[in-house]
Amino acid sequence: MRLLFACLGLLLVLSAPQARAEPLAKQYFGAKTEASKQPPAPYGSYSRGCVAGAVQLPETGPTWQAMRLSRNRNWGHPEVIDYVQNLSAFAATLPGWQGLYVGDISQPRGGPMLSGHRSHQIGLDVDIWMLPAKRLDLSRQARESLSSISLRKAKGAYVNANWSPQHHALLRAAAKDPRVARIFVFPGAKVQMCKDEKGDRRWLRKIRPWYGHHYHFHVRLKCPRGARGCENQDRPPRGDGCADAQKWVNDILNPPPPKPRDPNAPPPKKRRDYVLSDLPRQCASVLRSQ
Repeated sequence: MRLLFACLGLLLVLSAPQARAEPLAKQYFGAKTEASKQPPAPYGSYSRGCVAGAVQLPETGPTWQAMRLSRNRNWGHPEVIDYVQNLSAFAATLPGWQGLYVGDISQPRGGPMLSGHRSHQIGLDVDIWMLPAKRLDLSRQARESLSSISLRKAKGAYVNANWSPQHHALLRAAAKDPRVARIFVFPGAKVQMCKDEKGDRRWLRKIRPWYGHHYHFHVRLKCPRGARGCENQDRPPRGDGCADAQKWVNDILNPPPPKPRDPNAPPPKKRRDYVLSDLPRQCASVLRSQ
């Protein structure tokens, strides 16, 4: 009996490293270069999921260009591809804009990325550059080297001289689409829009202040109707959100004192990378699909 327990203990010790060595989900999804041959469907949440049957945004269209093509992140649910095309057509009507430069959407099958975003996993997020698209004939090399412009001043408390009425109009059009759940942008931009908007203010509710997001704004669509495996984010709080954005700005200009740290408190847990078993069960079939 003692020998049996000893053997079992040895087996557990030997198997533990194998469990810890389970490949990370981002390695599986980052290796896929094409979408799955399945009906379009987002599974899971924006930061823990995948997308079946994704569609690739064409690298160049009549009113857009996809940027950073080497990342192969110009894939998304058909709803987000249609959204980008519609918004870019509106952008082309703005003075000084020929359309949009489009940043990351998702990988071909969504899922965690090898680098960068925690979200963008179910094909319903897209980054839109703040740089006005003045030409739509950029080469692949130019799309790797060209940079967007920053619109922030004072660490995001204010907009800078690059901000324009066209940015306001573009964000307003982006938010008014009923498919949009929320749009992330730096706090100073939200406060500026709150000051400048003289008409219908309901769309401002969807514009949410967030860290960064001064070189691009991040659009997040709602789960499409009938997508049962998709998890919506909670709706934004009621109201236009302008007071909340002003608080962000106030905290940037006059940071509150740091809270005293409990010396006996355990160290914060490091956010771990997901393995495949952390994702919705459908994601395994998304990976297996040809």
